[in-house]
Amino acid sequence: MIPSEMLEELKALLGDRVSSAPADTYVFGFDASIHHHKADAVVFPESTEEVAEIVKLCNKYRVPVTPRGSGSALAGQAVPIKAGISMSFKRMNRIKEVRVEDLQVIVEPGVINDDLNRELAKYGFFYPPSPGSGKVATIGGMVAMNASGMRALKYGATRDYVMALEVVMPTGEIAHFGTHTIKDASSYQMAKLMVGSEGTLGIITEITLRISPLPKDTSIVLAAFEDARMAGQTISDIIAYPMIPASVEFMDRVCLQSVINSRGVDFPLVDAVVMIELEGTEEEMAEDLKKVEEIARKNGAVDIRVSSDPEKMKEWLEARKAVLPSMSQYARGKMFMVSLADDMSLPISKIPDAVYGFHEIEKRHPHVVLGVYGHAGDGNLHTIFLIDPRKEEAWKDAEKMVEEMYELVIDFGGTVSGEHGIGITKAPFMRIEKKDSMELMKRIKRALDPNDIMNPGKNVEWDDGILVDLRYPVEFGGD
Repeated sequence: MIPSEMLEELKALLGDRVSSAPADTYVFGFDASIHHHKADAVVFPESTEEVAEIVKLCNKYRVPVTPRGSGSALAGQAVPIKAGISMSFKRMNRIKEVRVEDLQVIVEPGVINDDLNRELAKYGFFYPPSPGSGKVATIGGMVAMNASGMRALKYGATRDYVMALEVVMPTGEIAHFGTHTIKDASSYQMAKLMVGSEGTLGIITEITLRISPLPKDTSIVLAAFEDARMAGQTISDIIAYPMIPASVEFMDRVCLQSVINSRGVDFPLVDAVVMIELEGTEEEMAEDLKKVEEIARKNGAVDIRVSSDPEKMKEWLEARKAVLPSMSQYARGKMFMVSLADDMSLPISKIPDAVYGFHEIEKRHPHVVLGVYGHAGDGNLHTIFLIDPRKEEAWKDAEKMVEEMYELVIDFGGTVSGEHGIGITKAPFMRIEKKDSMELMKRIKRALDPNDIMNPGKNVEWDDGILVDLRYPVEFGGD
């Protein structure tokens, strides 16, 4: 619990922008993961200075603080698992400066990704990382997770675009990391360390991002396969050609059925679909389109569609982004989507074997339906579990399945998270993958945050299982 003296000091600082009302503390105990834990209070700072004063109080009273953007995190990063303060950045949402002459933009952490790109488009530029949750995902959250999305194959992830950060450290000190220059070889890259740290090392209050010119023209090839493994092989063959498309997206039958049910999109209902997005001039794309079709047909594509129509391409891409929220439509009220092993990344050549292996594992677990999709061109697969969350046996089946899937991923030389981060849900498997560096990472955490107030119990600190503090109406161990 927060000491009453601290609560009074918070109210003196923020007025009605601090709340311990049950409705607020309950709601801010969720993110998009399977976990839930109530905060003791919610605060809404409007400036870096206010964030610093709040953190000083948290450090003084040893109260945990969990930073939060829109709550779209899928592994529990925004869940205040140790209670304390939930810090919302919805009021720090200004695009402070667009500097196209320096290829950069300066923003507050609460700026929404798609809002930023709408503003940048006025200048002929964009911020390439494009998560499926871009309509709600905040830039601060994207930096904290090292988010990426569809275009990482060609453009990279958030870490590749962060030039400078303003960060409130666990003591309340305001630090500035990085530079406003394209090149930076000066000493330790502290800004890069903060990217992907999930709020466990400090709280990001200002971000300088590198931006890129908008592409000239775009086309999409949609190739349908009756063998998901051959769809995966097509992806590997395109990359090896060599060709680097803007994005390469994969959806299996379960995902296709879900988006067809929820959105009525005219996708072929086959074992798998691959969408290849190409950029360039018409002349540049013509040869690439021809080669993509050739590779897809060689691997048994049963249907190939090509479009450069902006509305059609938007429809296809929006349908792909809608896989996650559409999954519960697959079983229409009988099973529901839960985020478990949702974000593994593998060497691109291992995609065909991974897709096949995941579905072989699924066959051994009758209480789970598995959907596989993702940014397969850069090796990043997402898996969605459909279960009846009211049944203990469904959770236990899913838990065992997650263990087997991550064992396969690590055996293939992959990583447990490509873009969604670690939080709680993937922490047990990161301990296996990163066993040689876990102690060093814990030392960094202890050195920067000796009182353990920054989003405690997450990432390198989580030492429990995954079925903890569930948001669902099930209790394990009952009759």
